[in-house]
Amino acid sequence: MSKALETKFNDIVFKNPVLTASGTFGFGREFEEYYDLAELGGLCTKGLTLEPRPGNTGMRLWETPAGMINSIGLENPGVDAFIENEWPHLKGIDTVTVVNVGGKDEASYLEAIERINAINAQLVELNISCPNVKAGGMAYGIKAEMAADITRKVVAVSKAPVMVKLSPNVENIAEIALACEESGACGISLINTIQAMAVDYKKKKIVFDNTYAGLSGPAVKPIALRMTHQVCKAVDVPVMAMGGISTWEDALEFIMVGAACVQVGTMNFIDPKAPVKIIEGLEAYCQAEGLVNIDEVRGILL
Repeated sequence: MSKALETKFNDIVFKNPVLTASGTFGFGREFEEYYDLAELGGLCTKGLTLEPRPGNTGMRLWETPAGMINSIGLENPGVDAFIENEWPHLKGIDTVTVVNVGGKDEASYLEAIERINAINAQLVELNISCPNVKAGGMAYGIKAEMAADITRKVVAVSKAPVMVKLSPNVENIAEIALACEESGACGISLINTIQAMAVDYKKKKIVFDNTYAGLSGPAVKPIALRMTHQVCKAVDVPVMAMGGISTWEDALEFIMVGAACVQVGTMNFIDPKAPVKIIEGLEAYCQAEGLVNIDEVRGILL
């Protein structure tokens, strides 16, 4: 592969700007039979919490026109099991592994980060935005002051640089991004899922035990694109964008509005090879346009 897609995210060099999004890729093992994960710019781990979590009860996935709603509830093996069972495999893959960390309260965030410090991760993605968890995540992500406070405390403890993942279910996402930047975040990622709901009219009941859940997929792309543009205009730190990215053209649109990197999420379920196809498409675009590096079109619409 040429250097046309090489992308700097502060001091981290990604071989290309395409990563897989947290919660749609597990820890990568299931996808290794489809392609070499070293082809990726990077991968984001499943959201990790201090203690193992069984996730939400009841229905967890519901297909919608041009998307899906999930109510997984941060099911994960916990940080310690990740370090013991998954990290030895992930660190051997020639790509950047972004460790996604969530929490139910300040203490659990900080303790999880302390443990992650032991593995020398290149980048932490701080999930303050998951709309599926009744305690913690959502509360931190919807108010600028609270987002700033948890960011400041996590940055103070973390050995790895911290990128904060934002919720779209807010009044002013640029204000929250700015608050996180001012509190030491090295970057911003967005958007997480959009709060949604489903009804089973045949059963005359609400589909999800938690009532509301998170919408993702192509349906959310125009909203994600708008929010990415707003955040890229507001902050100086690099931005990783996601939300309905299905094709290389989608990825390019996010790059043109300022994103340094993109994450592919829901599309992994539809076509496991989607991230690789997006990388190949971006490479071909650079060649066709005579670009030395994709940086030449990054942020041209800001």
